[in-house]
Amino acid sequence: MSTQYHDDALLEASRVRTAPPPLFKVVLLNDDFTPMDFVVEVLETFFHMERDKAVQVMLQVHEAGRGICGVYPQDIAATKVEQVMQFARTHQHPLQCVMEEN
Repeated sequence: MSTQYHDDALLEASRVRTAPPPLFKVVLLNDDFTPMDFVVEVLETFFHMERDKAVQVMLQVHEAGRGICGVYPQDIAATKVEQVMQFARTHQHPLQCVMEEN
């Protein structure tokens, strides 16, 4: 905290507290057409997961119908969703990726 002197009076800088930004989960949704290997590739490429972790999340998507890829601030989560969706479209897979408030 800084202090300043102004006309023999002591002024203290007030502290401003900011709330952390809201976080959003990035979630992959299961479908019957996207290959498991492609889902693992997505997790490794866009979410920087190690192979073992990517396989665990892929199996969660396969068995539970959805899997959480990560939790991010809103703008980063939205960017990840768009990147995954574009990558899936480019490779002609119907993989769906969404974001949900945490």
